[in-house]
Amino acid sequence: MKLIQRIGYYLGGFSIGLIILTFFLNGKKASCSYGPEARVLKNINSKNIVYNAVINDFISKNIIDSTEIRTVLKKGDINFSDSDTRRKPCGVYFVEGELDEREVVLTVENCDSIATITNLKIEKMP
Repeated sequence: MKLIQRIGYYLGGFSIGLIILTFFLNGKKASCSYGPEARVLKNINSKNIVYNAVINDFISKNIIDSTEIRTVLKKGDINFSDSDTRRKPCGVYFVEGELDEREVVLTVENCDSIATITNLKIEKMP
């Protein structure tokens, strides 16, 4: 068998496999969250989110909305250098994100069953 035939068979089988995978995985919420940041954000978002009194004050004054907080929790970045991940009983994480040309930093206590947002800092982007 010539090399060109082998490449043709390989590409044919590979393309059929891709088509089959798209049918099986279509509509499923499959994600590749293998990095530490993605795993922590996925863990926080899978739990019940509780707001501290400070955060409820921000929400009642219409400074920030709960959907905007959820957006930061989904698409934000975790600052591991400032976070206290090994604190008992709940690790503390600093989640940073951007909303409408503002930088938002959330302080999240990630416990076993709930995630509590304890502090919020909003700064204008330069």
